[in-house]
Formats: sequence, C-alpha cells, structure tokens
Amino acid sequence: MLRLVLPKGSLERATLQLFEDADLAVSRASDVAYRATIDDPRVDEVRILRPQEIPVYIAEGLFDLGITGRDCIEERGSEVVSLGELAYSKSTSNPARIVLAVAGSSPVTSLAELAAQPGRLRISSEYPELTRRALAAHGIEAEISLSYGATEAKVPDIADAVVDMTETGSALRAAGLRIIATLLVSRTELIANPAAAADPAKRHAMEQIFTLLQGTLEARGKVLVKLNVSADHLDSVLDVLPSMRAPTISELSGGGAFALEAVVAKSDINILIPALRDHGATDILELPLSKIVH
Repeated sequence: MLRLVLPKGSLERATLQLFEDADLAVSRASDVAYRATIDDPRVDEVRILRPQEIPVYIAEGLFDLGITGRDCIEERGSEVVSLGELAYSKSTSNPARIVLAVAGSSPVTSLAELAAQPGRLRISSEYPELTRRALAAHGIEAEISLSYGATEAKVPDIADAVVDMTETGSALRAAGLRIIATLLVSRTELIANPAAAADPAKRHAMEQIFTLLQGTLEARGKVLVKLNVSADHLDSVLDVLPSMRAPTISELSGGGAFALEAVVAKSDINILIPALRDHGATDILELPLSKIVH
C-alpha cells in the first residue's frame, strides 16, 4: 500500500534500529543497498536515500511516506504533510538547531546588530535557501554562498558569519565562533505526500505506523515494576512508588494484600527497588517494555 523512504547517512542506523524495535524490521541485501523491504502488509516498497532529497520526492509523489528532518523540509520548501515528530537523534537527546554564528571576537550579539553592520555581509551555509528566507524576515541582505562542509572554518577570511547545524554547539565553540541566533529547531519527522495522506486507507496505515514508532520511543528508558504489598504497608509503598500516571492496584485473592504495577524510569530503578522493599513491598518484578501507546 505505502511506498516508504528512509534516511541514509547520519540518521540511518538510529532509524533502522527504531523500525526494528517497532516490529517493522527493514531487510536489505547489504548495508549499502538502497532498496529494502519490510514484512508488513501496509508497506509495499522501501527505499533508503539522502534525507535532503526525501522532502522533494515525497512532495512529488514518488513516495507516500518518509522520515527526514525539519531542516531538510524547510531548505527545499517542499509541500508535505507532517504526521508528527519522532524524538530520536543520531548522537544526543538534543534537537538539532540551525544557528547563525560569528567570530568570538565580533561585537555583534543579535540579528538586529548584524543588520546594522556596514557593507554587504558574507555568509556561508549548507542551507542557503533557509538562510535567505530567515535573514530576509529580519531585513538582512547578505551574500550567501553554499558550503559543502567545514562551514565553521570559513570565518573570518571567507565569510563574516556562518549558518550551520548543531546539537551541542561544541564544534562551533572549538572553532572560535559564537552563536547569536537560532534560525530553526529541527527534529526528525514522519512526513507524507499530501495526496496520499488524503486517501483514507493510506492515511489510516500511516497513522498506524506512526503509533508503532511513537510507542516504541515512549517505552525507551522505562520499565514496568510489579509488586505485592500488605494492606498495612500500602500507603507507605505508594509514597515511594513513582508512576507515569497512577499505579494500577488490584486486591489479591483472600484480601489483606494488593498487587501494584507502575511504569517508571529505568534510571531510577536501582534506588527504587531497595526502597520499595524497605517500605514493605514483596515479590518485586522489573519487566522491560517494548511499546507504550496512550
């Protein structure tokens, strides 16, 4: 039913792992193959291509559904439907930001001050169209040149400022640059062709796939804790038991005791389990989670 395109490059491994965890494992002949399959009746075709091209192909109807970053969508100006963000990243939990940076010694601290600088500004960027639109919105005219990499190395000899992607800003700081503005916060998104998204059957399949992916991400870093507790220790255990919403409480056969279960952060479990036992909990189980769907 759906023709799916996934990103090749820096997001490739994390994307394929997400699909595998969501029980949508991607199979291909080799790690460098561009064609793949997913053993799922909702997916007819899978292609793995550069994320910069994906919005264009989705908009043109070559594919129904794809994953790419908001930065690629904005740079290409593609008309696509976003089904939602997928909060995963190639290296950190921080969203990618498209930022404008100047030399650390520059007196400029804002876009307004940049606009007031004499002469025509020289800006180097891997996002020339996005940069042009963002600067025009602030009344800034600039000579924008396309950068093919190592953008941060071009100040001050080649450019007065750069527009680059960063997650932490460390590479820019290491190059002696200072960020003065964020032009775009870019997260990974599941996007669709407008015509395909308007088809009820295809839209339903798209939303089901998004549910699986989002549920998998929601479950990461969480576990299910199950335990038993006597009635006289119930309140004490509830005081130390965190929960995603509220714990499930069921009275055990025979009365006088309860079974509790709650979804908690995996990072807290080494403190939580001993504390639960100290407060009277017994038969404590920690179980991994694959998906959480609200």
